[in-house]
Amino acid sequence: MFEEIFENVRKSVPLIHSITNYVAVNDCANMLLACGASPIMADELEDALEITAICGGLNLNLGTLNRRTIPAMFAAGKRAGELGHPVILDPVGAGASALRTDTALRLLQEVKCTVIRGNISEIKTLALGSGTTRGVDADTADRVTGEVPAFVRDLARRTGAIIAVTGAVDLVTDGERAFYIYNGSPMMSTVTGTGCQLSALTAAFVAANPQQPLEASAAAVCAMGLCGEIAHSRLTAQDGNASYCRYIIDAMYRLTPAALEKGARYEVR
Repeated sequence: MFEEIFENVRKSVPLIHSITNYVAVNDCANMLLACGASPIMADELEDALEITAICGGLNLNLGTLNRRTIPAMFAAGKRAGELGHPVILDPVGAGASALRTDTALRLLQEVKCTVIRGNISEIKTLALGSGTTRGVDADTADRVTGEVPAFVRDLARRTGAIIAVTGAVDLVTDGERAFYIYNGSPMMSTVTGTGCQLSALTAAFVAANPQQPLEASAAAVCAMGLCGEIAHSRLTAQDGNASYCRYIIDAMYRLTPAALEKGARYEVR
């Protein structure tokens, strides 16, 4: 299943528009190129509208939110919805500040999101309307354990979006079926922007597989985690998190659809 999904990305080369985190924008662009997609970044309002219209998918990331880009996010999101293009929302830091939380909640109300990807604390904030995060990281009190938390299922059903929760165990659900994903390396948390890269990657996978948003989202999460494992395996005693970041992107560039199918570790409940 994941093999065909990844093959579709490589064959269709979707153009993905990202209004994303300035901290990770270069890595997001390189991750899209590595998976076989094509990146473009435009956050000026007039430019964003035109760029969205020619792209296959839109990635909205709140990581470095500011008053200039917020209108561009809403306008691009609505334009993508009018065109039937998938929209991925990454509510970075929702719960950490009023601006981030309010913007994320407004986006949910005004933009049709195909996938919402975040850590468990960010998703909890969106589901319940308020919450806390530790900066842009999940609160240590929040965990994905056992069955899908009720608030995650509720958010998926209420918004009609796929919810992708990343952490020690990743969870991707449409409110009914859920993929529990076990790929990844703890060292991924030492590299800034791996979540941002995953959101961009998810946009590419969903844009290339519009009829299978749940499976495409799960495939993207597996692929990112698998590349984290591969990258970790090639670290030497002299390598640190900077090398690790580059190795993750290299691993995605070298990853084959067949290798993803073989290396993906997940269960469906």
